[in-house]
Amino acid sequence: MNWLTNIFSGKKDHSSPDGGVINYLRCTPPIAEDLGELQYEKIQHLVPLRSLDKQEAAFLPHKILTYAAQSVIFIRQQPAQYVYYLLSGELILQPEGGHNYEITANSTRAHLPINSGKFFGATAVAKTAIKILLIDADLTKLWTIKSAEALSCVELIDIALPEQLNNSRFFQSFIDAYRENKLMLPSLPDVAFKLKTAMEYDIGIQEAVEILQIDSAIVAKLIQIANSPLYAPITPILNCQDAVTRLGLTSTRNLVMGLSLKQLFQCKDKKLMGAMHNLWHRSLYISCLSFVLAEETGTINPDDALLAGLISDIGVIPLLHFAGQYPDEYPEIVQLEEAIPYLRAPVGALVLHTLGFPEELVCIPLHSEDWHYESGDNINLIDIVILAKLHSYFGSQQANHLPYINTIPAYSKLANGKLTPDFSLHVLHRANKRVKAIMTIFA
Repeated sequence: MNWLTNIFSGKKDHSSPDGGVINYLRCTPPIAEDLGELQYEKIQHLVPLRSLDKQEAAFLPHKILTYAAQSVIFIRQQPAQYVYYLLSGELILQPEGGHNYEITANSTRAHLPINSGKFFGATAVAKTAIKILLIDADLTKLWTIKSAEALSCVELIDIALPEQLNNSRFFQSFIDAYRENKLMLPSLPDVAFKLKTAMEYDIGIQEAVEILQIDSAIVAKLIQIANSPLYAPITPILNCQDAVTRLGLTSTRNLVMGLSLKQLFQCKDKKLMGAMHNLWHRSLYISCLSFVLAEETGTINPDDALLAGLISDIGVIPLLHFAGQYPDEYPEIVQLEEAIPYLRAPVGALVLHTLGFPEELVCIPLHSEDWHYESGDNINLIDIVILAKLHSYFGSQQANHLPYINTIPAYSKLANGKLTPDFSLHVLHRANKRVKAIMTIFA
């Protein structure tokens, strides 16, 4: 059994009398260091570096290090001063308590950072001789600033489609309508709009109940939720006032918003309605994952997370509505789905901005699949939805093209790196149970 196998089998390395796996490892010095000018061509495929222009890239503090096989590059849970990219060779990542991951240069995963949080989420060991690009950790700040600039002019965010979609007259018409502010955007149902507006003026429970009683269906759903295992009341809830008292005003508002959003996922076209139905169920699943992850953190309100997860893909609704306006012209559902990753963020932000949602929620569509987004020192709603979205892809073909969960900033903010594979299975199991529990409520 060789040295590398010893490390990852958990057995003692004979050259290391202290034994152990990670606790006794030390980072290996590189065998060469290159501080020369960073060639723009070398980073055009790297995320998020490829979004920088040549001038921004030229001034990025960086270095390229060469390591011999079996070198320890970095160690789990130690502070990270740089963002690392694999330029050549093969690397093994070992998170806590899980199976190891191999990354090969020029693969899809090598286009992503092998770390990007404030702490390393795994230990990295060179399987072969490798070259590593180190970028100053301020890269994440630059990326955050660029994202904030995009948000400040939400109506003007540019949309760039891949060539095979860009040549479509339908998609060009959609983008033109978006740029000219001519999209048919959804509006909130009356009771949700009135409650959201009223709560901006610090109303009490009685005023909220008077607004809610406009919509008897919403009242019935709130009573049903207040009696559900989500809130496990000691005594049965029988009326609207008791339900709002049990849930609290903020949770009531979020749940009413969530229940009202269901009405936005409608379309007359049968094929598009099928897509809407799938979108709603996926949004519910992400919402449930967000709820469970927020519960696990103990610092994020699960009801806030439930609503944040539910709106993460709201930008798809105007696309399907637009297609419904041109039943003889819209492309196949497969092509619509191919366009979603490019459209959901800017259009989703525009929808929420138009509906008057607070900035924290307007940011959700922009960053929910921005895996390497750094939101700050402490975990927040964006981090929760990012983690929920990544979990939602587990077991799918898309997962092969996504970063390992222990390499993203949101992961490193979970207390004591608790997001091990066993923890993730636990989260998925709880979310699946919760989906079944609330499907009848939100259906």
